[in-house]
Amino acid sequence: MATKNTVKRFTPKLHIRKGDKVVVNSGDDKGKQGEVLQVFPDKNRAIVQGIRIVKKHIKATQTESGGIQEMEASIHISNLSHIDPKSGDATRIGRREENGVRVRFSKKSGNVIK
Repeated sequence: MATKNTVKRFTPKLHIRKGDKVVVNSGDDKGKQGEVLQVFPDKNRAIVQGIRIVKKHIKATQTESGGIQEMEASIHISNLSHIDPKSGDATRIGRREENGVRVRFSKKSGNVIK
């Protein structure tokens, strides 16, 4: 009996985390800002509040009525830029070690991002 080879998948280190303020670089929502609600590292996608609103048809259940609901859909991480907390502009993210702890920092201002 043959066994399946299991491959350990590498989860990429992303520059966007849940709770970050981001701006959209491209697409229909270009220039809009929002807060990251959820991140999917294995798919390189994120859900941002108020960005990429789609209509979804919901089937009725015993507790909820059916209908068409608007909700946020995921957007690719490459289309998002972090907002610099000091200037409010889009910035790139770097990583450095401070006091033995790895932190993220803004490449524009050099401020640490929490």
